[in-house]
Amino acid sequence: MLTVQQVYDFINERAPFETQLPFDNSGLLVGHPDNEVTGVHFALDVTNHVIDEAIEGGANLIVTHHPLMFSPIKRLTETAHEARLLCRLIRAGISLIAAHTNLDQAPGGCNDVLAQTIGLGDIQGEGFVRVGTLPHPMTATKLAAHIGEKLGDVVRVMGDSSAMITKVGMCSGAGADEWPASAAMGAQAFLSGEVKHHIALEASDAGVVMLEAGHHATEEPGIFALAKTLQMSELGVQYNVRVSMSSAKAYQ
Repeated sequence: MLTVQQVYDFINERAPFETQLPFDNSGLLVGHPDNEVTGVHFALDVTNHVIDEAIEGGANLIVTHHPLMFSPIKRLTETAHEARLLCRLIRAGISLIAAHTNLDQAPGGCNDVLAQTIGLGDIQGEGFVRVGTLPHPMTATKLAAHIGEKLGDVVRVMGDSSAMITKVGMCSGAGADEWPASAAMGAQAFLSGEVKHHIALEASDAGVVMLEAGHHATEEPGIFALAKTLQMSELGVQYNVRVSMSSAKAYQ
């Protein structure tokens, strides 16, 4: 029998929960460690659509990147958005594990997968930042189109669109403020999910082009890579784990 604890341990080996940042809420959030797992459904966020998919697919464990209860809540009254989701999970007997900032920074985690997905080579970096080299130089405009094709989303260019780019830095999600670390490693462009106006101005003044690809698009590859790793692992094969990945896009 496969248990929630075994899936938790599998994730913990690859992205230790103790490495999450102090403000985070990763880990087992709903359910009992000894609960039997009939299927594992992976998604970026817990939404009603994701819960529907899990139920329809026979999964009773959801693994997400973003946690619920990121900010403490004191009541489970179903007039509130998060409380409704938590009550649905509990009524349906679905456990929830979140792997957030621990997965962002882990080797093979969200930022490594993002770099690989857009085709970078010689990937370097630590913590939340990765820097890699393009197969050939391209303008910021062409780079944005290339990344958009790989991630399936529109990429905004903030800075000199004609700048020639050979090295790209990145931090998925809301990591745009990490751009100076990649610039110090020689990156002429920085990719993130969200870029605030004042950060784009600072980076542009320093000659770094900012590329905004959307929070969902920059982080979903990482959580789906974790799903595939589980499916192909010794644990996955031993228990013939039914692994599914959400079809939901942002805000579904």
